[in-house]
Amino acid sequence: MREESQDVKVLSDEEVSMLPDAPYNLWVRGELDDYLDTPEGSRVEIIGGRVVVSPPPVFEHNAVIGDITMVFNRAFGPDFPWRTDSGTGMSLVGVGDGFVPDLMLLEQEVFQAARRSRVRTLVPDQVEMVVEVTSRSNAQNDQEPSGKGRGNNKWNGYARAEIPYYLLVDRSPKAARSILYSIPDQALGAYLHQESWAFGETVHLPDPFDIEIGTAEWEPWEG
Repeated sequence: MREESQDVKVLSDEEVSMLPDAPYNLWVRGELDDYLDTPEGSRVEIIGGRVVVSPPPVFEHNAVIGDITMVFNRAFGPDFPWRTDSGTGMSLVGVGDGFVPDLMLLEQEVFQAARRSRVRTLVPDQVEMVVEVTSRSNAQNDQEPSGKGRGNNKWNGYARAEIPYYLLVDRSPKAARSILYSIPDQALGAYLHQESWAFGETVHLPDPFDIEIGTAEWEPWEG
């Protein structure tokens, strides 16, 4: 079945000027959505200082996230302290961006401390790995930028925030692979190392995770 393509909306300067406060401040307080006319299930983020509204993900996208989550949940135990989170925002303090990763990995103690504190969003220091699965409509926000002048997407933001690992599941037909980025360089806003696996191959996450993720059911979007 062809994946439905919906447009990503980026607020214009005029629309931003009509907001009662800076978009990032509204986003952190959980109020930005109240001032936007967005379809139910849309994802509102601040990416490179821009307000970006993405359409709700389709089932195939969410199924990949479900596969990864299930692997980590099955491995959880006394010697495997990682917990998953999906749907929570990550506030990039000092950068002024606010992302909503498809999935985040946190240590169990950090997860519980955040839960007890009843935080609205997480911050980069709490997160060991983020996972993004690309969609047709907004893949360029997640992928490693190419060309000059393209350095303000989520790939750059995660590196600037020094997230240790970034797992990108790129469903573009031109890629159809998973890429694990590591060694973030804050000054460059870039990851210095990567390894990848084509769809169908087993993804092996190194220490501190040391876990394998099967990708036999993963497919690129059609069209």
